[in-house]
Amino acid sequence: MKNRACDVVVVGGGAAGMAASLAVLEQGYSSAIVEREERLGGILLQCIHNGFGLTEFNEELTGPEYAESFFTSVLKSDIQVYVDTTVTAIERSREGLEVFFVNTRDGIIRMSCRAVVLAMGCRERNRGNLRIPGTRPAGVYTAGLAQRLINMEGYIPGKEAVIIGSGDIGLIMARRMVWSGCRVHGVVEILPYPSGLTRNIVQCLKDFDIPLYLRHIISRIHGKHRVEGVDVTPLVNGIPDEENTFFIPCDTLLLSAGLIPENELSKEAGVVINPQTGGPLVDSTMMTSVEGVFAAGNVLHVHDIVDYVTEEARRTGGYVAEYLTGFKPSLQVKVKAGSNVRYVNPAMFNPERPDRLYLRSLIVKNKAVVDISVDGTPLQQIKQRHVQPSEMISISLSAAGIDPSIFTPDSAMEVSIL
Repeated sequence: MKNRACDVVVVGGGAAGMAASLAVLEQGYSSAIVEREERLGGILLQCIHNGFGLTEFNEELTGPEYAESFFTSVLKSDIQVYVDTTVTAIERSREGLEVFFVNTRDGIIRMSCRAVVLAMGCRERNRGNLRIPGTRPAGVYTAGLAQRLINMEGYIPGKEAVIIGSGDIGLIMARRMVWSGCRVHGVVEILPYPSGLTRNIVQCLKDFDIPLYLRHIISRIHGKHRVEGVDVTPLVNGIPDEENTFFIPCDTLLLSAGLIPENELSKEAGVVINPQTGGPLVDSTMMTSVEGVFAAGNVLHVHDIVDYVTEEARRTGGYVAEYLTGFKPSLQVKVKAGSNVRYVNPAMFNPERPDRLYLRSLIVKNKAVVDISVDGTPLQQIKQRHVQPSEMISISLSAAGIDPSIFTPDSAMEVSIL
């Protein structure tokens, strides 16, 4: 076993991992990025469509272009980079933390550090998660796998496709399949509203006349060796209307039914998981329940836009640097989801300085208001032109004008949508 050391180990070399590591470096601390793939960049490398960087760079970039702007800086820096490397454990030692990882070049490495940033991203729900009845033929893929096959491997997964779920990857792949010469017969969504961004509904479905079946499910997959078609059943008050089931012939079924934060490593390290997000519970400094272990990006909660991932990870890197100096907030207030809010991140708020909250709505509404109160006392209201569950809301909170006397260690901040 090889023994090495640095101040901070960042697990994951995607947008979150690179942004956090660069932020730590800017504050004068050493860091190491451990990435299981062969190169840095994460999922961005297979996202060859544009739409990235509008917030971060004020220009529209493709996924690889966005990633390049960060990994170029990482590779020119003193950050230690381990690619094609798998982290196996995070443990506490007398001196701090130890991260164990392995690769074919170095064997087993034990990296001693003072802090860890979890930035492993997320994974797709597969057919086993969805429990769709039918046979098990070839031709069933997650949308992300199909994206990788086409954009990176040069393979077209099929010619006649149906897509389950209107998540952003599925919408983008509907357009990508058409561009590749395939026919997309429709996108089937169980909810009464789309799960992806509005811009993707317009650019990827409407612009290509691809049908969107809201309040529908795939009730059966047909085919022995290869997918031959699917049964599509409408829902009436949430109950399948089997009499109106119809059949769509196809040879390919793509699954875009949501993402799950990649937290097996987090759980093994003892990190408490938020059941609403599937990611760690974090305080106002993005620290998890394990001292010295932080989290940012899609491993914390699934983001819509990579620019938000970068912003969150950059702030997390700054918090890590503060932690290394011995700083700890003197007061943190619990944050809870109120009416019409699915979750709020982080789970704690520091009223002593500016902060940012991320939340998701449970409703679709125009001219909504995000209402923030502390123990029933109104604190702030932020108008929103439109809210829907598929689009994350980012709220900036300023410490200016907040009376510290209204907060106690037992206070609770509630965030609602009116």
